[in-house]
Amino acid sequence: MKIIKRNGAEVPFDITKIITAVTKASDSVGGKARLSREQITDIAAAVTDQCQALNRAVSVEEVQDMVENQLMDIKAHDIARHYITYRYIQSLKRQTNTTDERILSLIECQNEEVKQENANKNPTVNSVQRDYMAGEISKDLTARLLLDPEIVKAHQDGLIHFHDSDYFAQHMHNCDLVNLDDMLQNGTVISGTYIEKPHSFSTACNIATQIIAQVASNQYGGQSISLTHLAPFVDVSRKKIAAEVEAEMEGLDVSAERKREIVERRLRSEINRGVQTIQYQVVTLMTTNGQAPFITVFMYLGEARNAREKADLAIIIEETIRQRYQGVKNEAGVWITPAFPKLIYVLEEDNIHPGDPYYYLTELAAKCTAKRMVPDYISEKKMLELKVDKNGEGHCYTCMGCRSFLTPYVDPETGKPKYYGRFNQGVVTINLVDVALSSGGNFDKFWKIFDERLALCHRALQARHKRLLGTPSDAAPILWQYGALARLKKGEKIDKLLFGGYSTISLGYAGLYECVKYMTGKSHTDAGAKPFALSVMQHMNDKCSEWKKDENMDYSLYGTPLESTTYKFAKCLQKRFGIVPGITDKNYITNSYHVHVSEHIDAFTKLKFESEFQKLSPGGAISYVEVPNMQDNLEAVMSVLQFIYDNIMYAELNTKSDYCQCCGYDGEIKIVEDDGKLVWECPKCGNRDQNKLNVARRTCGYIGTQFWNQGRTQEIKDRVLHL
Repeated sequence: MKIIKRNGAEVPFDITKIITAVTKASDSVGGKARLSREQITDIAAAVTDQCQALNRAVSVEEVQDMVENQLMDIKAHDIARHYITYRYIQSLKRQTNTTDERILSLIECQNEEVKQENANKNPTVNSVQRDYMAGEISKDLTARLLLDPEIVKAHQDGLIHFHDSDYFAQHMHNCDLVNLDDMLQNGTVISGTYIEKPHSFSTACNIATQIIAQVASNQYGGQSISLTHLAPFVDVSRKKIAAEVEAEMEGLDVSAERKREIVERRLRSEINRGVQTIQYQVVTLMTTNGQAPFITVFMYLGEARNAREKADLAIIIEETIRQRYQGVKNEAGVWITPAFPKLIYVLEEDNIHPGDPYYYLTELAAKCTAKRMVPDYISEKKMLELKVDKNGEGHCYTCMGCRSFLTPYVDPETGKPKYYGRFNQGVVTINLVDVALSSGGNFDKFWKIFDERLALCHRALQARHKRLLGTPSDAAPILWQYGALARLKKGEKIDKLLFGGYSTISLGYAGLYECVKYMTGKSHTDAGAKPFALSVMQHMNDKCSEWKKDENMDYSLYGTPLESTTYKFAKCLQKRFGIVPGITDKNYITNSYHVHVSEHIDAFTKLKFESEFQKLSPGGAISYVEVPNMQDNLEAVMSVLQFIYDNIMYAELNTKSDYCQCCGYDGEIKIVEDDGKLVWECPKCGNRDQNKLNVARRTCGYIGTQFWNQGRTQEIKDRVLHL
């Protein structure tokens, strides 16, 4: 059994430290009030049993709370008072500098909490440590100086989650859709150097990767680009190559058809190199955030502006999928699944049915998904139904990063829809499980507490918004001056982009399943509980609409992609309410509206059920089905894709993609328990060295490859197959 110290380091649990602490508190009071050695030992044993029952590493603060409770239970009030006073004095001492120990433990790679905070950051390398160090300082400043104490306490207690406080001290936004089209067609500036419109496809790809890196270093969330914005440069290269071929063949008896074949062959080679540039540079780039850019690549034939561009876009999409299917080589020279770029493929009328002109691309995408977990899928059919602007027109577009969607928007200056160049201001998430447990199961009390917590979230979201107000464009020229998001003047403030629906701000939510289960006794998949679940979702949407109307800001409901927060919320719930069977007896809570990972339900029923909830999560959400190795059953994959097209806007298939560097095993790396802790182990050779295991799992809308905290690891272990 492990215990997490205040600096985040994880050490073996030591019962003697409890005995020593209680003994000191006991010795500080008068004779008869003192505890016997046997009583002290019983207290320590009871606390140890409580810790073991949690089935996870406990924090020092949790252990101390348990000790206090034990002292109060045996009516040792004087001793408890001394114990609490000692804790308070020590807490005051620590407040003089709240970051030193955490930073020092981080540098020495001893901080387990931070080490497992992000499944795509390697905490042992200097660049990641530097980002985490800055993050610790930002979190400290945020908690002590920048945020309302009530919001800080609600965040610490797990009632809400104020996301990305490690970046809040700076004037930074969350995620966006990069206007790559504007930057490539009209030129941009990178690090003070003017970059003109590229004269070939390969150059356009190279510039795109530079833009991706710059954007990632000036924000903290995900970004998305569209391959459509690269498609015009295929024809630029085609004409350039054709001129070269004409010059080479001058005076030779070569037919026009033969020349076209040579041109297309060389063009295909250039497209191959260009796509490879994006794939490998994205994987190998290290941003100032200490990780590869969190980038999503959008593949949508319907965006093409003419037949020529559509055909060229299809070639780029095909090459992108083929290269992702191949994967990238690890240090042992073995092809493995990379985390990024995340790929999204749009299912549309001319690629979803056998005989459609681009059906071959969907078959290729299915093959890639079966092996590499991407692409994920957007249904053009469903999105056009759900994303309707004020002119009554439906639109299909990509999310920002893994799942955050912009709301439909018509530019008042042009009267045309606009998506690229827009962004999200930030997220605050409400813990629905805590609302339910705090109500004690009383529905009137539930709605009252729900409104109080939503009001708290609203205040926290306003704090995010106000932190961005007044930000000069000079803070991030690549974003605000040189086309990624806008072309503002030097010194001009970004304020006008924060209102009127141009950008969104997100109310996140987590744990709908547990909330409904506690209040009704049933899963939200049960017909008797589903209406309550939908009413909870609708209530949050109504609040967003109310705030939007009052403030002219685009509040939007967002299915939070819990990563480290799933563990944090679970720990806070256990601390506040103890172990409630079926509700707090796991080290995680369920993402957004999802069906619980352990609930047995088939893929099609799950997607159809969740589509109703996805509709009520307009700020972003993604559904998934857990599947076994499907590489030899592509027909089943295609049937799932057809179902997605007809029934749900955004979904993915979760499979496994692992490799053991010690023995070469490429099957599923298993999760086993060792001394109360979940660890990854090769079932063939028993290797547990994470540095010699390549494990890729869907974390929450994107792929993680740097392992996870105990809560998320347990959630992965508990997943059941849906197909």
